Amino acid sequence: MNHLLTRREALQSASAVAVATTWPQSASAQPPKRTIEGYTDQLSYRAGEKVNLHLSAATPTAATFTVIRVGDQPEPVLADQAVKVEPQPVPREASSHGCRWPITTSFPVDENWRSGYYLVQFHDAGTKPAPVIGSVFFVVRPKEPGRHAKILLQLATNTYNAYTNWGGYSLYAYNGRHKVQGRRVSFNRPQYSQFSRWEEPFVKWAERNGYALDYCVNSDLEFHPELLKHYKLVLSVGHDEYWSAPMRDHLEAFIGHGGNVAFFSGNTCCWQVRTEEHGRALVCWKQNFGDDPVYKTGNYQTLSTLWSHYLVNRPENTLTGVGFLWGGYHRSHGQFMDGSGAYTLHRPEHWLFAGTNLKRGASFGAKLPEYKVVGYECDGCELVWKDALPFPTHADGTPPNFEVLATAPARWHPDDCEWYEKWEKGRTGYAVLGCYTRGGTVVTVGSTDWSLGLRGNDPAITRITQNVLDKLGHG
Repeated sequence: MNHLLTRREALQSASAVAVATTWPQSASAQPPKRTIEGYTDQLSYRAGEKVNLHLSAATPTAATFTVIRVGDQPEPVLADQAVKVEPQPVPREASSHGCRWPITTSFPVDENWRSGYYLVQFHDAGTKPAPVIGSVFFVVRPKEPGRHAKILLQLATNTYNAYTNWGGYSLYAYNGRHKVQGRRVSFNRPQYSQFSRWEEPFVKWAERNGYALDYCVNSDLEFHPELLKHYKLVLSVGHDEYWSAPMRDHLEAFIGHGGNVAFFSGNTCCWQVRTEEHGRALVCWKQNFGDDPVYKTGNYQTLSTLWSHYLVNRPENTLTGVGFLWGGYHRSHGQFMDGSGAYTLHRPEHWLFAGTNLKRGASFGAKLPEYKVVGYECDGCELVWKDALPFPTHADGTPPNFEVLATAPARWHPDDCEWYEKWEKGRTGYAVLGCYTRGGTVVTVGSTDWSLGLRGNDPAITRITQNVLDKLGHG
């Protein structure tokens, strides 16, 4: 949504490789200017494919680069590759239509590189020790899907792009040139990755605890849906906000055929985007949906606004069980700034809580002050309360057998919601942790900050996560 994080939050990851993935939180909180900037020609690759780097430097720069797989321990796979980087022009429409820089250098994805998130780190060739002067990320998809892992983690790369304001504009006004909101954003420009804040703590915890993961990116659900059939469980972690219709179609079909999904995320599938240039650009008109060319056709299925908008009539609840219209902010954007950051447990007998020793009414997820798991952005559903227990009304698209297991209060900021004519002013919602089954089983935690609990080794959060991965990711 309209996210404004502090610099401290943006820099929480202290690992050497994570420094290069820090993303800007506002126009006044930009990462340090790098000497080398660039992008890859794809977001994800398979073994044997060639990674093309499109690079630019402020002045002609002699550098070396190292390719590192980011995980519990950094894993260098290619080192000391020489490259000469020349300055490149920045087109006026770089934000929306890309930089169109030539290929500077290339390298193949080796057969032995594991599926994962990779950084290309550039070093100043003329300085000892050579400092990091820039980085580019990419993902390696599994060579043999499902052979070494039954859990697929899809990274929220659409969200990375939506917040990137390189070249002047993002899909937000707060960090856009002249506070102007973009309508189209290109992947063919340097990207501000959000991996270090959201997915990296989850990945490190999973690898440390023996869970094997394969990786893909958002657009792989659209363009490589054949991946899904090889997995028992698909994961969304952190801040997975922007989804295209084909992404939803393919994942919902996976669930319908018995596949499991865990949304360890919040603000999930909030905005519908349309991909262009075979996934190299995203279009989203958001609150200005009336200016979207699709609006004029009268066929609103792919209108690029809220999935829960009455014209689209496909609330994210039908996929995740919950949605942002009935959630909001907690300890963010001026809403519940003194909130506990914890869930209140309602149904401790559910299998998610096996081994936690938690009782009805217990609070969990805020054991350490700096690792509160209910925070930033939260998803919920319309609730009614009976005998002090919450039940979904299902009027908002929440599936018929969805169980509300735990909640925390959340509320929208008026600036974000009051453009929507069907918004009920003053409404307070909830972050909702719950579960439903429709062929496969879907678990949602209703908060972006779940992985903070794994970073802080919160006992309840780690046990619940283990229960989900063990039950839904094996067999």
